[in-house]
Amino acid sequence: MSGRFTLVSDPVHGFVSIPDGLLRGLVAAPVFQRLRRIRQLGLGFLVYPGAVHTRFEHALGAMALMREALATIREKGTPVSAEEIEGACAAALLHDIGHGPFSHTLEKTLIAPGPDGTPFHHERMSRALMERLNRERDGALDVALAIFDGAHPRPFFHGLVASQLDMDRLDYLRRDAFYTGVAEGVVGVERILKTLRVHPADGAPGSRIVVDQKGLYAVENFLLSRRRMFGQVYLHKTVVAADRLLLSVFARARAARTSIGDDPAILATAPSLAYFMDGTVTAGLFDRPAGDPERERLLDRFVELDDTDVLYSVKRWAEAADRVLADLAQRFILRRLPRVLELEAPASAADVAVWRDRMARRLVADGISTSADAAADAVYYVESGSSRLDAYRPKGDSICLLGRDGALRELSEASDLDAFGTPAIDRHWLVRPKELDGDG
Repeated sequence: MSGRFTLVSDPVHGFVSIPDGLLRGLVAAPVFQRLRRIRQLGLGFLVYPGAVHTRFEHALGAMALMREALATIREKGTPVSAEEIEGACAAALLHDIGHGPFSHTLEKTLIAPGPDGTPFHHERMSRALMERLNRERDGALDVALAIFDGAHPRPFFHGLVASQLDMDRLDYLRRDAFYTGVAEGVVGVERILKTLRVHPADGAPGSRIVVDQKGLYAVENFLLSRRRMFGQVYLHKTVVAADRLLLSVFARARAARTSIGDDPAILATAPSLAYFMDGTVTAGLFDRPAGDPERERLLDRFVELDDTDVLYSVKRWAEAADRVLADLAQRFILRRLPRVLELEAPASAADVAVWRDRMARRLVADGISTSADAAADAVYYVESGSSRLDAYRPKGDSICLLGRDGALRELSEASDLDAFGTPAIDRHWLVRPKELDGDG
């Protein structure tokens, strides 16, 4: 890598240096600059006003932590070449370029499952966009792609990019806690980075990232912080309410395009978003070879799309002739969010039907729907679902600690805290408009 670099001031990590050459060029690329217009926490800003940070600064932070982690690993005797450092930093930098508007909120709505039922995940888009960048740069991202795919001959690099203790999680937990003001989410990143090492030390095949025994408490705090952030931020009931409302807006807008296709409000949908509104774009396009016209068209349209297009379109839909769409869009724009009722078990079909019947009568009374359509329209306002809180999985890519005796122990065995051996927690909920609470 070049000895020259650009300094960026980051409120979370201090100064982040971007080396000239490949990494500086990637940051300047339009596909990466687009991340400035993608909110990191989706609709979290509707609950935590300060949470307006973006995927752009998160990606820079992940790259910065990757450089620090590799420096520690080299100090502890694991050889790492300049080419590997550049490749690992590029993989960390680009790992999130496949995120769509408001990050996870619309991920499975914009692009439908493929013909085999496989849902879309942003990692597939990140991989496709990295592949395109690599072609444009004559293979300069070959190492980064191998690390991203887990195909590099030294597997510990992939663990730094995608695992239960990777640079992505270390950055987003600390960053999200900072911007939301949730003190319980603060993570001792420096301590964790200084206790990382590669086992076995030469980084040969089968090698993995482990943590020195003295880093146990820092890792415990990291996982406890992650658990708290899921409970207080990521799965906050008002965030869930906002997510469900926006998804209902999109579902109704798609239906309205078919029934009232010449409505000026519908026709005003941002061009970059309109491509995704007919429901024909599926994850199956990623199975086509690179260079396929339809696949490339999907990538082109996706990188044109950001939070701005969605907000503009929803504001226009608030003027739609379809009164249900207009009402849903206005609720979102004016933050008239539904209420989330937390349940001990999944809502029964009978309970959901009762609430939808209430909503149908309300829609007729308010002049938003007709008696003939009210039952179908109420579905957009009342729904049930579940969210999973899974802070740590003891199996799979588990976190291991290296004892002073040279023995490896999985975290839940090394820790005296019971929380790390417990199964995931499912939260069940029912979403409905607040005004229904006063109806009999």
